[in-house]
Amino acid sequence: MLNPKLGGGPHGVGDPEDKTLRKVEMEVMIPKKMRDIARVEKCSQEVEQFTECCKNSNVLMVIKCREQNNNLKKCLTEWYNNEEFKEYCKNLYLEERTEFRRTGIPLKKRLEQSSRVGSSM
Repeated sequence: MLNPKLGGGPHGVGDPEDKTLRKVEMEVMIPKKMRDIARVEKCSQEVEQFTECCKNSNVLMVIKCREQNNNLKKCLTEWYNNEEFKEYCKNLYLEERTEFRRTGIPLKKRLEQSSRVGSSM
């Protein structure tokens, strides 16, 4: 029998108002969100520098791009260890999960639908 918190709600995917986190959400889903946001928003310059170095270095990138790689790791680690950022990502994840549980539509589908609506105007 499925826990009511996990199988309830209007679409059978959980209670939209439930804010408790499962182990997999705390250890996998939220860190993934942190990684994605840190790469795109917080460490974009370091990612770009490392990517450019790798493109220009081919086989020798392990040696030539060591400094850029270290800078990228330092930036990402700084954000992973930032408690405010962790809390922000957790809340963002919970908002997305609540919306999914309320509508039954995954985030990716919602984004596709909103981009179609926006492009048809």
